[in-house]
Amino acid sequence: MISYKELGLVNTKEMFEKAMKGKYAIPAYNFNNLEQLQAIIQACVETKSPVILQVSKGARDYANINLLRNMARGAGEYARELGCDIPIVLHLDHGDSFETCKECIDNGFSSVMIDGSHLSYEENVALTRKVVEYAHAHGVTVEGELGVLAGIEDAVSHAVSHYTKPEEVVDFVSRTGVDSLAISIGTSHGANKFKPEDCTRDANGTLVPPPLRFDILEEIEEKLPNFPIVLHGSSSVPQEYVAMIMQYGGKLKDSIGIPEEQLRKAAASAVCKINIDSDGRLAMTGTIRKILSENPGEFDPRKYLGPARDELKKMYMHKNKNVLGSAGQA
Repeated sequence: MISYKELGLVNTKEMFEKAMKGKYAIPAYNFNNLEQLQAIIQACVETKSPVILQVSKGARDYANINLLRNMARGAGEYARELGCDIPIVLHLDHGDSFETCKECIDNGFSSVMIDGSHLSYEENVALTRKVVEYAHAHGVTVEGELGVLAGIEDAVSHAVSHYTKPEEVVDFVSRTGVDSLAISIGTSHGANKFKPEDCTRDANGTLVPPPLRFDILEEIEEKLPNFPIVLHGSSSVPQEYVAMIMQYGGKLKDSIGIPEEQLRKAAASAVCKINIDSDGRLAMTGTIRKILSENPGEFDPRKYLGPARDELKKMYMHKNKNVLGSAGQA
């Protein structure tokens, strides 16, 4: 067994306490490869932001858990080399079983999410409690989930959202012992979060999705004061990247995300962790498509992955400074 402390990582406990007091949210960025990790660390060092490195099932299948663990170890060393010893969490995103969570805990993850939202309420409680007992014995923090987010991202797929029921949160948290709770208030996975017919148009003709259910969030805050809340499916789907992908041969019909001003409002509440994955995919894909289209003879991966990394870094710096409010909090 490898402890996350041996890797120079931290769990989320103190990180979330500071975020709630400071009225900001910790960026939780998914990564699958070197360029994504470089962009995350560079952006968070330059903005002096704490960060959660998220690993999904798709990432584990693609990159291998041992490589990912050692990449996280290297991330801390890289941050110090760049001049700032930022707090770094290695987090399992959407763990689907006790065995998956245990494997990650045993391999140096400092935080795990157990997603029992697809189960009955009582089954969700029992599974989450089992993970918490094992994780807490090793100093690892646990994120649970109540409610279901629609959309598709990696191995997570649901056709319809089910909002979190505020009347269940106290019972769930007290019986499971989770350290944070992912809730459903209108975010969703993937780049196609809403249908155009569900949106309105602003003065510029841009599709505007229905607002997040801040009333549900406020009720949950009243029932669980000073308890860390998490938002999944919170990419904003920047239209400049969608347009870039479409211009250079891609097909991303009806790609609509969560407006950044709504995320900033959420970050000033008990929401202290906001997950962002699709935005990173869009930034990288748009940049790579542009470079290969304009330079059809290019075959050196560094010549298109490097600029894609740089664009990704720029976007993450913007998120930390202007959306999540985490800049300067490391």
